[in-house]
Amino acid sequence: MGTEIERKFLVRGDAWRALAAGVHYRQGYLNSAKERTVRIRTVGEKAFLTVKGISVGATRAEYEYPIPTDDCNAMLDTLAEKPLIEKTRYKIRHGSHLWEIDEFAGDNHGLIVAEIELQHEDEAFDTPAWIGDEVTGDPRYFNSNLIKHPFTNWADTARKG
Repeated sequence: MGTEIERKFLVRGDAWRALAAGVHYRQGYLNSAKERTVRIRTVGEKAFLTVKGISVGATRAEYEYPIPTDDCNAMLDTLAEKPLIEKTRYKIRHGSHLWEIDEFAGDNHGLIVAEIELQHEDEAFDTPAWIGDEVTGDPRYFNSNLIKHPFTNWADTARKG
């Protein structure tokens, strides 16, 4: 069984931008129920199908498989829940960990989050200066919820605290 242990943070400032080039992601959900999500996405010229279980803390089951890019694009256009998630991902090594920064576009424009995958939930890690508040447990920031409640609809509320 695949397991993902991931923590998510807001990003502050622009210092991270000089540290990596970004890759365009286009993703959608065939099922966005909180008990299980079925995601399809293109990552540059590659495509993947991912099935994830419900989150318990920062941990959940995850299974990911490569699929034909043409099939993925067809499913994104015809089967996926709308709106699609459009984002650019930047991968930045800091200390012994890899941070993935997602800069969202479209209906989620203005949202920038950083994720770090861990071996266990209480694993220690160095926090870069551009990391802001942790939002791991806040369901508003789950990609599967951003299709139902895009960031641009609640961004002002989030900034006020």
